[in-house]
Amino acid sequence: MLTRELKDILYASGAVLVGVADMRNISSSPLPYGVCVALPIPVPIIREIEEGPTLSYWHTYNSLNTQLNEIVTKGADFLTVNNYKAISITTGYAQPDEQRRTPLPYKTVATQAGMGWIGKSCLLVTPEYGSAIRISALLTDAPLAYDTPILESRCGTCNLCKTHCPVQALTGTLWKAGMQREELFHSETCVDIIKKRMKELTGIEGTLCGKCFVVCPYTRRYVK
Repeated sequence: MLTRELKDILYASGAVLVGVADMRNISSSPLPYGVCVALPIPVPIIREIEEGPTLSYWHTYNSLNTQLNEIVTKGADFLTVNNYKAISITTGYAQPDEQRRTPLPYKTVATQAGMGWIGKSCLLVTPEYGSAIRISALLTDAPLAYDTPILESRCGTCNLCKTHCPVQALTGTLWKAGMQREELFHSETCVDIIKKRMKELTGIEGTLCGKCFVVCPYTRRYVK
């Protein structure tokens, strides 16, 4: 009942995908359960960034983050009113360190919630939208009914993201839960070059690209 009520609130607030995770075996989680929510990137934006990031992608990216902050905050407020602990992991709460890491990545909650797996792109891949999504999460001690986690990649032999990466930052390694980021992705190689590329194309200081998720077969299925 509680899980259904919470999901109804999250969907009514705009979430398109919602999953519940058992976080009790995740040492970086301060609370035993997690809820991940997702919003898809609109199809017209995906089509226009096939050749590189655009200003409208930048604005959409930030707009989706704002919407997600509002959604998880509403979910956390609902749980708090019902006398449970809850933390909304908004973009303000989950600040990355110098290595662009957060203590508890959204992707960890998402895979534990069975929403998708980590692709060779080092991004979450969902069956419904590929990696053309933005995600957020909340944590709680409420005894929610959790979903079955996905603990290994379903990318198989596909290497399109690796092949099309404009900076060759992807290793093409199949993910398994617990794997280190460096086994999949050379972060510094990506960030340094993408910053320059985005500045040239949009005039904005940022690190958006999108090429790896644009070519993903799961994203292409969503676009079509």
